[in-house]
Amino acid sequence: MNKSKGAIAVFLGAASFGILSTFVKKAYEQGYSLGEVTGIQAFLGALFLWIIWIFASRSKSQQKYPSISPKWKIILSGISTGTVSILYYKSVQLVPASLAIVLLMQYIWIGQLIEFIFFKVKPSIGQIIGIVGILGGTILATGLLEEPLSSFSVPGIIFGLLAATAYSIFMIVNGRVGTDYPPIQKSALMITGAFILIAITLQPFTLLNSEVFLGILPYGLLLAFFGTVIPPLLFAYGLPSVGYSLGAVLSAVELPVAVCMSYLILHEPVSWLKWLGVAFILLIIVWKNIIKQKTTN
Repeated sequence: MNKSKGAIAVFLGAASFGILSTFVKKAYEQGYSLGEVTGIQAFLGALFLWIIWIFASRSKSQQKYPSISPKWKIILSGISTGTVSILYYKSVQLVPASLAIVLLMQYIWIGQLIEFIFFKVKPSIGQIIGIVGILGGTILATGLLEEPLSSFSVPGIIFGLLAATAYSIFMIVNGRVGTDYPPIQKSALMITGAFILIAITLQPFTLLNSEVFLGILPYGLLLAFFGTVIPPLLFAYGLPSVGYSLGAVLSAVELPVAVCMSYLILHEPVSWLKWLGVAFILLIIVWKNIIKQKTTN
């Protein structure tokens, strides 16, 4: 596969994640609840992925996988995906979208902390420097130097950090569970698990009302396509050709896309200090992965 095409695919997949918070904010402005927003996304996302998988599995060119892992384990691992959606979208409900995405990006160092605590993987000096750099960039990007702490929604910040923790767990689980399944089928199973979690915890039964369902459907289609359908397909296409390190760098585009969307569409104020913080976080991500690539070569 052409490496440049793979890079474009990963870039677009990550960028599609970045626009989600803007659509979520717009849905909230129309009066829809957290349960309705997360529920419609997970339902339509699972539906579309299963349809794609049915057609893909009938293709003779489809790569065969020796699937031996129980499907229920992958469905159960989808709890992490559903938890990320619930916590992140709750954070978006309480704080500006540009702040919520910065909080979500803290998964970069939270994941390393989790691996150290549970898997005894000690961070290198370079990783520790990167963590300190990301925390410094976060202080700038969140506006803590410009506004008093009392002006922020503390519950919103907590939900954002919990979303980052859940996303870290998702990344760890995703790399260890269901690796013997085709990416599309694995994604469909995980999103199915996410929908089950959302249905049990948030109980979005109002979606059964035709008026509510049809009203939120445009937002649901956007969230499902850009949040649960397009990224897995583009990542499955592009990551094998670009590799993990370059893929991680390209995936960082999610942050500036989300901030730009919140600035241009939602008209949220983003000062030059916040832009500086975003740029600093991106530079740290690029630097960390360049160092990682050099040490593995």
